[in-house]
Amino acid sequence: MSRSSSQGTSPVPSTGGGTPVPRSGDMSDVLVVGAGPTGLLAAGDLAAAGHRVTLVEQRDEATSNLSRALVVHARTLEQLDARGLADELVERGTTAEGLRLFGRATLDPTSLRSRFPFVLIAGQYEVERLLHRRAVEAGVTFRYGTQVIGLRQDEESVDVDVTTEQGDSGRQKATLRAAYLIGADGVRSTIRDALGLPFPGRSVIRSIVLADVRLSKPPSEKFLINAVPDAFALIGSFGDGWYRVGGWNRHRQLPDGGTARPEAGGEPVDLEEVKEFTRQALGSDFGMHDPRWISRFHSDERQAPRYQVGRVFLAGDAAHVHSPAGGMGMNTGMQDAANLSWKLSAVLHGRSPAALLESYQDERHPVGTMVLRTSGAIIRLALARSVVGRGLRAVGTEVLSRVRPLGARAVRTVSGIGIAYRAPRGSHPLAGKRAPDLALTDGRLYEALRQGEFVLVSPAGAPADTAIASGSPVVQAQAAGSRTMLIRPDGYIAWASDKPDPEGLRRALSRWTGSPAAVTA
Repeated sequence: MSRSSSQGTSPVPSTGGGTPVPRSGDMSDVLVVGAGPTGLLAAGDLAAAGHRVTLVEQRDEATSNLSRALVVHARTLEQLDARGLADELVERGTTAEGLRLFGRATLDPTSLRSRFPFVLIAGQYEVERLLHRRAVEAGVTFRYGTQVIGLRQDEESVDVDVTTEQGDSGRQKATLRAAYLIGADGVRSTIRDALGLPFPGRSVIRSIVLADVRLSKPPSEKFLINAVPDAFALIGSFGDGWYRVGGWNRHRQLPDGGTARPEAGGEPVDLEEVKEFTRQALGSDFGMHDPRWISRFHSDERQAPRYQVGRVFLAGDAAHVHSPAGGMGMNTGMQDAANLSWKLSAVLHGRSPAALLESYQDERHPVGTMVLRTSGAIIRLALARSVVGRGLRAVGTEVLSRVRPLGARAVRTVSGIGIAYRAPRGSHPLAGKRAPDLALTDGRLYEALRQGEFVLVSPAGAPADTAIASGSPVVQAQAAGSRTMLIRPDGYIAWASDKPDPEGLRRALSRWTGSPAAVTA
């Protein structure tokens, strides 16, 4: 079969509605590009499910990644809990019981119905360490120092052209082949460009500066943030003596965000600039000293119109990027990966038709849009300078502080707990919503989800459902109450019923697992 360009709108090829995707000896099931949290989570999930996964990363393996993300929200911690990683990350980070957005407007996660009713301050590099270890243990093949220079795809596979450093021989070209590809290679995504996808949007803030520093006079709060008309600043404790400081000065707006590399012809960053905007916004520089990392960047609001082109998918910053307000960037990308990985696995195993993959766009693109709007509204209110803008900010502060339902809705949105997916018409009201960590008669729901399969939760005391066929990708569990629920591997409710409904369960399993005979009438 002739190969074609990856550009265009060709539909996802069918696998025959239940036939495992074949592979040749040198062909991966999935090629993941980008070893950030999004790519690592997806690669680890797929390898743990028994698939051959190759992860390509442009950085050298020894390169430290002291990068931007700082906040891990409750829903992301739940996803990590379903992989046995959350408790270890919480131990490594610092918990905060609130996240102040601007003025007195504070998100209070303590009321969340979650094992994680807090905001976790943990550097992205800590998240990556855990996910990298899991991916290695699961058998992911890593190719560091490898740059993608092009791709082609047809109805059966994707070919990716790469170059790799080969010592004195220079960079050598090679071609990698996989059944599917996930582009998690960031805001300047080579994969997105190779697909010919636009990335419409605009710059929101120029010259944001981040630094990791020591403090001789640290604040009493674990996470501190404030905005004044001409600046904002934040300080978060990593819990190990290091602090992340970030901020912006209206009078230091450099073209394209500037650069920390003066040899590149841009504006260097020094600690005095960090101290200056911190004093402006927070009233003190807290005796900061000995920076280990300083970076300047600009923040965009952009989103690709499609997250899928044929056998290629975009996730994380390659698909959407937004302001840092609310700390939702890394979290949204990891939840992209959690949504996509189990679907790819189901198709690769032949349990589900490839049409299931279309639900990734349907479910995650609206979430990306919501995050852009939410973070954009927060940053614009925080930095409002006009009389009207400051008035809106004052009203917003009072509303969030006094109207509890609105404040609760805001924290559910930012934390990810409130994210839900559209269910078919006539579905149970719970269908599409996030499943809380139910107490089962034998453990917890998110412990049961660690098997990477659907979990069927039946009323406690009910006999085991003999309707589930042997070999069906469903874990059976029981909990108090009279409701039966089918929970997806990513922790969302696929189907629910308040009374016994074997026919409804049969249809749900048929839709989600491609096993129409999994349940007998």
